[in-house]
Amino acid sequence: MWRYIWQHLLGISLLLGAQMSVPLIAISAELAEIEARGRLIVAVKDNRFPLGYRDATGELDGFEIEIARRLALDLLGDETAVEFRSVHNVDRVNVVVNGDVDIAIASITVTAQRQRIASFSEPYYLDGTGFITTSTQIKTLDDLAPGRIAVLANSSTLAHVRYQLPDANLVTVLSYQDAIAELARGQVDAFAGDVSLLTGWQQQDNRYRLLDEVISVEPVAIAIPKGTQYSDLRRAINDAIRQWDDEGWLQDRATYWGLP
Repeated sequence: MWRYIWQHLLGISLLLGAQMSVPLIAISAELAEIEARGRLIVAVKDNRFPLGYRDATGELDGFEIEIARRLALDLLGDETAVEFRSVHNVDRVNVVVNGDVDIAIASITVTAQRQRIASFSEPYYLDGTGFITTSTQIKTLDDLAPGRIAVLANSSTLAHVRYQLPDANLVTVLSYQDAIAELARGQVDAFAGDVSLLTGWQQQDNRYRLLDEVISVEPVAIAIPKGTQYSDLRRAINDAIRQWDDEGWLQDRATYWGLP
């Protein structure tokens, strides 16, 4: 299912994304080297519930962590044969290009700018821009049209919200923590961000309400080093994703983690 939707959405998704400045030479491991090493090195998020986060014991868990373990099982025959490296958002693609990791499974949406420096698998999830609020009076986008909406600075969400809600007053924040604080103080009516992230907020705090409307659709995929020498790795990853989709495993795990 995912791969068919992906074909229709790729043209749209390539128009979106932020500019990035990273070295142009990748030294990541090829598939044969990964197999010889017996371990897959993966960049992940550790603060983005329910995709990748640390549980009460400090162990990594989440939808993307499960994907990394399943990929290690398919490529190496052992779901524990994976080394996780937590990364900040700004470093998610850089660590792949620089050869610090083999791949990144870190909530990365595919954009034209990112495709210039890295390759990407077929998507394992379709994300989008949604809205979360603590107000019981806000039920639809029409209710938000004249309101104050917090948006993460320098994010692609800004353009989506400006286009869909031109009359809204956008308040840029530097972090998700700032957005939570603004909502708690009543300084903004809602926060706009990735639905996967907002779903996690709602699961952790029942004061939050996620609106039904989603104003963009963005494919989330695995970042892979760019170059023909990584063709076998890219092909193996895509074959695995197709199999998971055909089996219904991706949808099952997304549902388990409460992802729409």
